[in-house]
Amino acid sequence: MPEGSIKDGIGASVRRKEDKRFLTGSGRYTADITRPGQLHVHFIRSVHAHANIKAIRKDAAAAAEGVVAIFTGEDVAADGIGGPICGWVVTNRDGSPTNEPPHPILANGAVRYVGDHVVAVIAETLEQAMNAAELVEIDYEVLAPVVDLAHAGSGPQIHENVPGNMYFDFELGDEAAAAAALDSAATVVELEVRNNRLIPNAMEPRAALAEYDPIDDSYTLFTTSQNPHLTRLVIGAFMLSIPESKLRVVAPDVGGGFGSKIYVYPEEAVCTWASKKLQRPVKWTADRSESFLADAHGRDHINKVRMALDKDNRITGLRVDTVANIGSYLSAFSVVTPTILHAPLLSGCYRIPAIYTNVKGMATTTAPVDAYRGAGRPEATYLLERVMDTAARQVGMDPAEFRRMNFIPKDAFPYQTPVALQYDIGDYEPPLDKALEMIDYKGFEARRAEAASRGKYRGIGLSSYIEACGIAPSAVAGALGARVGLYESATVRVDPTGTVNVFTGTHSHGQGHDTTFAQIVADKLGVDIGSVEIIHGDSDRIPFGMGSYGSRSLAVGGAAIAKAVDKVIEKSKIIAAHLMEAADADVVFADGKFTVAGTDNEKGFGEIALAAYVPHNYPHDRLEPGLEETAFYDPLNFTYPSGTHIAEVEIDPSTGVVELVDWACCDDFGNLINPMIVEGQVHGGIAQGVGQALLENAHYDETGQLITASYMDYCMPRADDLPNFKVDYTVTACTHNDLGVKGCGEAGAIASPPALINAVIDALAPLGVTDMSMPATPEKVWRAINDAQTEAAE
Repeated sequence: MPEGSIKDGIGASVRRKEDKRFLTGSGRYTADITRPGQLHVHFIRSVHAHANIKAIRKDAAAAAEGVVAIFTGEDVAADGIGGPICGWVVTNRDGSPTNEPPHPILANGAVRYVGDHVVAVIAETLEQAMNAAELVEIDYEVLAPVVDLAHAGSGPQIHENVPGNMYFDFELGDEAAAAAALDSAATVVELEVRNNRLIPNAMEPRAALAEYDPIDDSYTLFTTSQNPHLTRLVIGAFMLSIPESKLRVVAPDVGGGFGSKIYVYPEEAVCTWASKKLQRPVKWTADRSESFLADAHGRDHINKVRMALDKDNRITGLRVDTVANIGSYLSAFSVVTPTILHAPLLSGCYRIPAIYTNVKGMATTTAPVDAYRGAGRPEATYLLERVMDTAARQVGMDPAEFRRMNFIPKDAFPYQTPVALQYDIGDYEPPLDKALEMIDYKGFEARRAEAASRGKYRGIGLSSYIEACGIAPSAVAGALGARVGLYESATVRVDPTGTVNVFTGTHSHGQGHDTTFAQIVADKLGVDIGSVEIIHGDSDRIPFGMGSYGSRSLAVGGAAIAKAVDKVIEKSKIIAAHLMEAADADVVFADGKFTVAGTDNEKGFGEIALAAYVPHNYPHDRLEPGLEETAFYDPLNFTYPSGTHIAEVEIDPSTGVVELVDWACCDDFGNLINPMIVEGQVHGGIAQGVGQALLENAHYDETGQLITASYMDYCMPRADDLPNFKVDYTVTACTHNDLGVKGCGEAGAIASPPALINAVIDALAPLGVTDMSMPATPEKVWRAINDAQTEAAE
């Protein structure tokens, strides 16, 4: 099939259009952009986790070669500059609001984590700025840090308006019903799990370049953002107090985000503010050390789980008490991630009549914690799938069959959970059965025995998940504390020659939007995919949109594009009817042609596109010239991807090394636009989940220093850590968007950690090992094996 063929529509595994420029080094990232006369800023960051700033002496640095300006928190405060805001808050159990402390873009009076922004040194070159920074002297009064999440409430108070270091105290579900289920249970299963802290590590570090135009008193900010319109809104309205029309935000090619580039960070605001004060462009690019210290981290929960089973081993109730580490300041989605994006997923794929959860969001003197690939859904799935395996082991059932008997049956949909969500559609047994077949589950015991003959421990672990994604709808989100709408927008403009430009509010930073969105348009209009161009990332060119996160780009952004295309088709039908002297209702559009029903009279789409720009070719008393339509889409519900992932591992007891030897997964993502891109997303998600389960862990010592602040200490997954993945799909099409799609970008990261840890525990179960925390490092696994062997020998 030739590249750009008309056949490259929905369902085809089209090669990504954007890859040519990336593979040939022609991508254009923020760090690649230079402006005439630009300055460079270097940030002096706090070396203490918690301290009062007593004095900042900057005279020597100000006199250094090339230095143009040195700014502190006092300068920011004098100009009335605001800080980053929290985009979603919740109501506490007692009815009070979330405690929201101020977050200055440069620390003013106190620092609250190692890496906090203290001084901005701006010079002609980056080297000069860094050299001058060495001359700045800062006197600190060091205070006791708050690092231990479990005891954060009893530590020194970090913010004046956050008593007990508790930002929020959230609950969802029926506490009395869950208690009754536990009290009357035939079996109660208890488990405490820690979801380890992660650092996003996008391939491209964050960067910003701001330029002020004194002619029209406007700004342009180039930045590594997943949602340029929200960046414009927050910086313009809430930080600099300027009209949004005076700030253009451009997010060019962005090298990955995983959630960490959703938020507005202090560096972007400092560059924008300083560009006007200095009347010159100001540029900043993070080095990897800054990324470790100051990018928003992810996860970091402690969960106490209690599950009730009846005499037939069916789940009757669940209670989860969670303490979530929010870090030193509230970030954009830091409140919603462990609450609204976490608690409603505690029913999982299972029929659980009574559920209650309490989530306490705690302040610590660590980097802010926010959404990271999956955002709340991986945390909920991990604790639920861990307790499902624990329960199966406790009652002596096969973990696959224990899950099967507790699945929500196919005929129960739409299904209302006891924790707010209503699943529109699902069928959980076929993915389970297919994954079991793909990994040869029945033959596992023979493989376990063969491994034992070589002195190895072999284990298998399952994870059946569901996630709520396509983040929306606005009405529900607003009622739950969201401060913005969660719709998406698209404009489709057809040129007179028939080429199609699509302007979308979502942003691509690795997802393949240039290809999948073009496939939707090409399929619906019957044109070559090569004639469709996708435009995103520039707030002056695209309609207002909410960006890309929460697997919403296709389910919400793609649906908006489809609706805009439908409007184009409807207008085109009127023009075609006029040209063919037929009634509008008699015109049918299919395969790029307009025909009059029952005749061979037809017009091609290209003919109609040209006619739309020539007024005498259409009824101009009914239509305006041109062929351009805009649509907004605000879903009625979340979408609910689901599936089963199975991991098989082999452990060397002499080293504790866990080898991942096989992986099978079957996911239900609804209709697939591009199966090849979907499979790539699944692979990437699994790799990140494997990283969390086996390798990655952000660790602060007792003084609040980040010990894992480089790749020497923070271990990332590599290709040789992974097997060939066996990937397959089932389809239950989403019922409430026209494309029938659900979202796939986060599923692998959601399903994989519990599957892998369950496999490790299964491998060590013959030794009596019943628990393993993430990451299951060789040292930790080796110690568990030796402790179990020592205990058995006593």
